Amino acid sequence: MHYFDYAASTPLHPEASHVFVKLSEQCYGNTSSLHDVGGEAQNMLALCRQEFADLLGVQTAGVYFTSGGTESNLLSIISLAKANRHRGNHIVTTAGEHPSIDSALDYLRQDGFAVTVVPFDPSGQVDLQFFKKALREDTILASVQHINPEIGVIQPLEKIAKLLKGRQILLHSDCVQSFGKMDLKPIAKIVDSLTVSSHKVYGPKGVGAAYIHPRHRIIPVFPGFVHEAGFRGGTVNVPGIASFITAAILCAKNSYDTKKYKALRSIFMDELNKHSELFTIYEASTAETQLPQIIGLGVNNVEGQLIMLELNRYGFAISTGSACQVGQQHSSKAMLALQVDPQRAKEFIRISFGHSTTIECVQQLVGQLIQIALQIRPVTIGKL
Repeated sequence: MHYFDYAASTPLHPEASHVFVKLSEQCYGNTSSLHDVGGEAQNMLALCRQEFADLLGVQTAGVYFTSGGTESNLLSIISLAKANRHRGNHIVTTAGEHPSIDSALDYLRQDGFAVTVVPFDPSGQVDLQFFKKALREDTILASVQHINPEIGVIQPLEKIAKLLKGRQILLHSDCVQSFGKMDLKPIAKIVDSLTVSSHKVYGPKGVGAAYIHPRHRIIPVFPGFVHEAGFRGGTVNVPGIASFITAAILCAKNSYDTKKYKALRSIFMDELNKHSELFTIYEASTAETQLPQIIGLGVNNVEGQLIMLELNRYGFAISTGSACQVGQQHSSKAMLALQVDPQRAKEFIRISFGHSTTIECVQQLVGQLIQIALQIRPVTIGKL
């Protein structure tokens, strides 16, 4: 099977796997225990916290380890909103956010918060004019995902941060897709909080992290917990965290150079464009605002699920959008944010590259995709 769904999840790196197994056997203590075994685990956790902080160029006091991107988003959004409720109860977000952001905001709506949702412009970026108009006197928080996981468009966080500057509006960013693929130190300097996930960077599942600038007070969603400075409960997964940090450091050494992925994207797109009448491509207006590893497209007049199943039959693993939405009866979040016609939105598929992706595999994939599109499309049109 040729894997082209790295935006959904990545295989565990051998070095990260080795660290996980070794620490599971040798560093098994509870970080809250006062004996030496617990102390060893606490020391390892402190080292991981420092190494993660170094990757972002931030203070360790703002780093909280979690069970993944979803929990990081939920706890960060809810904690910051409630801690700043005395200043207002309005939040601005985008229509293309991860479902965990939607869930946190739905929870806050039930608690009396108001939420304004901003669509994307045709290039897949946040509509800045709409965003600016959405800001109110009682706005306390904005949540904008750094890179959309379905079409790979990079959002203009620097411009958004400037719009918020001086207005006491906090900026949260889901950086799950960008962490490990680009240097986030510049982003960490302009946001108030950000979130990442381990299994997107060749680390184990069930591990993630949130960074909230130490200058901000947080209100724990669930009171009474002691782990992670009260941010969350549950015994800290030290082996998993160390494995995650190992994978993240390896990504930082190897993945910030996007030349490989730009080359793979060019090969794919050059072949696809020879049959441009068959496809609709969803991408940024410039190469600088496009993550090359993610390609979002649709086969015209053919549902994405059929294309995905056909490619799977030929040994290619792709997706029909965010893995957190698969099986649900609604369109891709990116398609909704782009305000694509609901019927056309069903055509969406996502292809994403990773460490093991080769030129040969990309050539085989695009060739098979074109062949399937040519075979299915005439039959489909005839039935319309």
